[in-house]
Amino acid sequence: MSLIWATRGRTWGFRFLLDGGLADPLLEYEAAFADAGDGPEVCHRAGDRVALRFPDPLGRRDRAGRVIPHDFVISGSSAAEIDSVAAGIRLVWDAPEISGEFARVWELPEPPPA
Repeated sequence: MSLIWATRGRTWGFRFLLDGGLADPLLEYEAAFADAGDGPEVCHRAGDRVALRFPDPLGRRDRAGRVIPHDFVISGSSAAEIDSVAAGIRLVWDAPEISGEFARVWELPEPPPA
């Protein structure tokens, strides 16, 4: 599974925390989300990848009071298993390397490098 993950922290703005091994993940991110809409929850298949968006499962908010969104672009064999936001959360967010990493970094004063 290849993951691109964009989110924001308590004090830092929207950043890529995972880049899917790409030098510029923005191009792949924009292509995957191009026709996905801008709703708070999205599960959109774009070719062989899935654009997935959901609000922070623990209801965390930034210092301005906005709910923290998590945007993922999933490619590889795992993308075929995601057919809903709930399935995406189970497969992606519930992995300790994702939810645990966000718990570690979301209150940092500066975003970690991708």
